[in-house]
Amino acid sequence: MKRVLSWMVMTGGLMLGASAVAPSFAAQEGLAAPDAARGGTLYEQGDASRGIISCASCHGPGGDSTIEANPKLAGQHAGYLHGQLIDLRQLPDAEAPSRISPVMNPMAANLTDQDIADISYYLSQKTLDNPATATNPALVEAGQKIWRGGIMAKGVPACSACHGASGTGIPAQYPYLGGQFASYLESQLHAFRSGDRAGDRDTGGVMADIAARLSDAEIKAVSDYAAGLR
Repeated sequence: MKRVLSWMVMTGGLMLGASAVAPSFAAQEGLAAPDAARGGTLYEQGDASRGIISCASCHGPGGDSTIEANPKLAGQHAGYLHGQLIDLRQLPDAEAPSRISPVMNPMAANLTDQDIADISYYLSQKTLDNPATATNPALVEAGQKIWRGGIMAKGVPACSACHGASGTGIPAQYPYLGGQFASYLESQLHAFRSGDRAGDRDTGGVMADIAARLSDAEIKAVSDYAAGLR
């Protein structure tokens, strides 16, 4: 579910991802290797001279958001974050960004390719110190069944097939969801189902198809379960 939020991610989610090596986008022609220090400065402080607003003002210091409407980004896979920011930024020759988000499109507009690489790498190095938790014990069993085994009768695959048994995801493609806000995950699944969230290069088509087969109760259960994964 995309990272969020979604602006997702299901965009979103967390703990240390593929942070041991520089992400593959570092090899793009004309880009320097991602610089976590520079990315951290941009993320935490922005750059007023270029019209770049601090990401921390919404997503929290180090990406550890405390506001449920704004996904936690600490420890998210660098490649996934990179792809999302590229999709949210309008290219000079395009009529609109490939992913429409009234909040995030303006935020991404002034970021260069190097900025995006640096910020994504910085966040991938951070640790999620305050993960969200599952809050409804009555939903655990239903959420666990969907996460681990899907819903065969509806053709819904297990969430763990792409996002991992503990919500760790797949670098660059499927986001880390363990410890993400349940309400954010729920909102993103509803957005995928309604078509309000589209344009994700990696998961948009997949998630829209899956979310279309889930009821409101199933979305709530699996979202709450994912929030408690570690």
